[in-house]
Amino acid sequence: MRKIITISREFGSGGRELGKRLAEKLNFAYYDREIITEISKKMGVTEEYAQKLSERGIYKHAFQIAKSFTVYSEIQNNQTEILVAQQKILKNIAENGNAVIIGRGANVILKKYNPMNIFVYADMEAKINRCRMKVEEDRNLSDKEMENKIKQIDKNRKNYHKIISNLEWGDKRNYDLCINTSNLEIKKIIPALAEFIGEYFGGDRE
Repeated sequence: MRKIITISREFGSGGRELGKRLAEKLNFAYYDREIITEISKKMGVTEEYAQKLSERGIYKHAFQIAKSFTVYSEIQNNQTEILVAQQKILKNIAENGNAVIIGRGANVILKKYNPMNIFVYADMEAKINRCRMKVEEDRNLSDKEMENKIKQIDKNRKNYHKIISNLEWGDKRNYDLCINTSNLEIKKIIPALAEFIGEYFGGDRE
């Protein structure tokens, strides 16, 4: 049985680091930016553009930034094509072996593959501190500016999730495991998490 782990995460919670370390520990394939790279190749667009349209729920807000209905329609069409391409890529990943997948609504798109779905979150102070440590350009932002950035990115992720599912992004009932990383050093919890995942996939599942 192929084992698929999806990692949904609040911005700054360390979900990407957790996913990468977990994939290394389990010897699973790891997919994050690689998905966007593949989409950009298939669509003939830049990775930055593909990233914006694949994870921002732009349908709801596009008309506010578009100068005309024609531009708005083009954005809609491009996003539809990117979402379709992303779904095909995710399903191909799921067909080809054990994998840890970061974001992209993989928990919803790959539901038929019975993935283990993890949600990673943290309190605002911890997220601000983690962002400052990880991203050079964020170090000069004030706490308020950083908080606003985090909230906007999470809002974008929630809006994207609404496009592909009626399940609530971040609702604990929609995940198999929720991890609060506020007071945790992520690398120290990986061995225990890997053991838990082994039990999860090893048990009887109906």
